[in-house]
Amino acid sequence: MKVLSEQQKAYFESEGYLLLPGFIGDEWLEKLNAAMTEFIDQSRTLTDSSARILVEPAHSPEAPRLRRIPHTVGAHPDFEAFGLRGPLLDLAEDLLGPNIRFHHSKLNFKWHSGGEAVDWHQDIQFWPHTNYGPITIGVYLTDVTDDMGPMGIVPKSHKGELFNLADEEGQWTGSINATDLARLDLDDVAWLTGPRGSVTVHSCRSVHGSRPNISDRIRPLLLHTYAPAHAHTITGLMDGVRLANLMVRGDEMDAVHEGEPCPMPPDFKPGEYKSIFSVQKKEAR
Repeated sequence: MKVLSEQQKAYFESEGYLLLPGFIGDEWLEKLNAAMTEFIDQSRTLTDSSARILVEPAHSPEAPRLRRIPHTVGAHPDFEAFGLRGPLLDLAEDLLGPNIRFHHSKLNFKWHSGGEAVDWHQDIQFWPHTNYGPITIGVYLTDVTDDMGPMGIVPKSHKGELFNLADEEGQWTGSINATDLARLDLDDVAWLTGPRGSVTVHSCRSVHGSRPNISDRIRPLLLHTYAPAHAHTITGLMDGVRLANLMVRGDEMDAVHEGEPCPMPPDFKPGEYKSIFSVQKKEAR
């Protein structure tokens, strides 16, 4: 083990998530926040989303409201250094083993005064792999309190069923429909708050979501998905994305296939899928 205790690893395997308060130090946080600020400043030239910066419908150059900076690792040298060579790799190795592939990254925002909720969902149905080894590691770039829409995880849900993320008519929505949601215990949700630099980790099967940000502060969450090298991608969602699906530690491995089927997403054409926000709000139909 490089950075976790055996007890922390056992907790992740049991509950499907971890919260590590203040895991990332100030030196990295200053670089990451500076990079984030560059994108916020660039957004002031936009009246609508671009390929590099996704904004809320209410966004304006005078009052920016960002949703996401996609593919951060390929978009800025400090994001690249952090995601491909930074302190998250030791954490990923403790949970995945020595052979690790970086899959993708993004910086999700919840803007102040009503930043959008994210409906309950699981990740793996958005980007299926040959097995359920991938994990996502998040970094809070600011302090996050209950009123800021922190990530919520349903404990042990990674051991439960995989949902179709479709409505009752079979239309893919990127969220768990009300009928399926009734089978989950949402009374026991773990809301992951903490000081800036806190790290969240969740299994690709864990049910998670978040509430709106009703505070007067933005909540930026920098997310990186890593996979054990034996988990190979099934769809071409990241094809052509700079530095996606890159081996970052160890050696490439043959694919390992798990027996349980994974519900598949739509066959998105290149550039068609923007974000979970647009899918859940039916802007991508």
